[in-house]
Amino acid sequence: MEFREPYEQLAIPALTFVKDLQFPDPTRIRIYDTTLRDGEQTPGVAFTPEQKYELAVALSDIGVHMIDLGFPAVSREEQEGLQRLLEGKRKGQLRNDFELIVMCRANAGDIDKTLEAIAEVGGSPKDVTFFIFTAGSDLHVKYKLGKTLLRRAGKDESEWLDLPVSWYRAENQQMFVEAIQYAKSKGVQTIEAGNAEDGSRAHIDYILEMGRACLEAGGTRLSFPDTVGVFTPQAAAYYFSQLCATFPGVDQVIHFHNDFDLGTINTITAMSVGANIPTVTVNGVGERAGNAPMHSVVGALYYLYGIEIPNFKYDRMLALSRLVQELTGLPVQPHEPIVGSNVYAHESGIHTAGLSIDRRMYQVIDPAFFGGEMTFVYGKHTGTAAVEYAFNKYADELKREGIKVDDQLVRQVTNEVKRLREERQRSNRSREIIDRYYEDQARLGISERELIELTRALAAVPAAE
Repeated sequence: MEFREPYEQLAIPALTFVKDLQFPDPTRIRIYDTTLRDGEQTPGVAFTPEQKYELAVALSDIGVHMIDLGFPAVSREEQEGLQRLLEGKRKGQLRNDFELIVMCRANAGDIDKTLEAIAEVGGSPKDVTFFIFTAGSDLHVKYKLGKTLLRRAGKDESEWLDLPVSWYRAENQQMFVEAIQYAKSKGVQTIEAGNAEDGSRAHIDYILEMGRACLEAGGTRLSFPDTVGVFTPQAAAYYFSQLCATFPGVDQVIHFHNDFDLGTINTITAMSVGANIPTVTVNGVGERAGNAPMHSVVGALYYLYGIEIPNFKYDRMLALSRLVQELTGLPVQPHEPIVGSNVYAHESGIHTAGLSIDRRMYQVIDPAFFGGEMTFVYGKHTGTAAVEYAFNKYADELKREGIKVDDQLVRQVTNEVKRLREERQRSNRSREIIDRYYEDQARLGISERELIELTRALAAVPAAE
């Protein structure tokens, strides 16, 4: 129905409370997808080269600006994946402005192997963005990279624990700067400087110091990850306020994990103080609890903060989600925001009565905006309004069959629906469905027991001469 008063007067919009935030201009926002790399690190998930290409095409089509391909230096398969995507761009199957990002540790070996893979298919270093990274937190700098930094400096490993953190910080920075300079000397034009792995547990003064050094060395943008998912929105505001103020105009990549279900709000908080490149994965897949989900980030930005990503095709979101579910074998929960199978479905009689007046009574999101549609589920909480909706929808079909719809039939059908739903609940099928789900999930990967059995089988095979 048409309201007599403006909708914004009847229902206070979310935008009322966010007008003072400092989001970057939408034209500077670039969606950075890492489903092919971080997403594939989900336990039990593995993409074939063909699946990676199919997914890359879908990401290009929906309007994602850049994708992380992984580490070409570590395997021939990763190199072939990069080469295939370079050829796809050449053939026009991927957008010309679709940025391909490769990861390299801060050493010449990783950079050289990646450059060789690019050259094999007639590519140029300028065709690819090099994401060169190192550790940011003292925990990682000393205790993960420590022995590498000692060897690099010609020191004995026996000094590992005794040397102060300050020594490791300085060596780490020098190693990182030299790697960036080396890549630049080899013709790489775009370098994403990941100067802060485990950045959310790093000291901000070191992060800023590293940022200055890598930009002076030739880095073109900065990348900050909450590697272990421990940031709060308050911490995101604190760190990125300083990063954006210290490096005005510099692109800031943000990468949040979802260990406490804060990936989306941390991403939006960082953007609200100026960060402009959010890292996401389709369906939020990724290590542990996954990454900030693409659907939640772009959906919240649009509906709650009034930010529309230029040329992003929101109506393909559900189709992209379904593709990744099929490729990973990981279904999203039915009530997953935006893309869940039940988020545009309604059963409650009170809700369906309101929805029959106007969708916005109980459904703020327009399902069609993301490629979905509103449906009714009939069960224990069904009211007569939902049944009448179905009768109206199939009115012609019922009329042809000689079925007369009246109030008595509506009540009869409503009561029978409730009875049938309770009967199905007694059958205990829910437990069977859940048991089957977890059994199937366990079969996606190789269990420890399977690994031992595989070991026995291989050990029994005589070694080849």
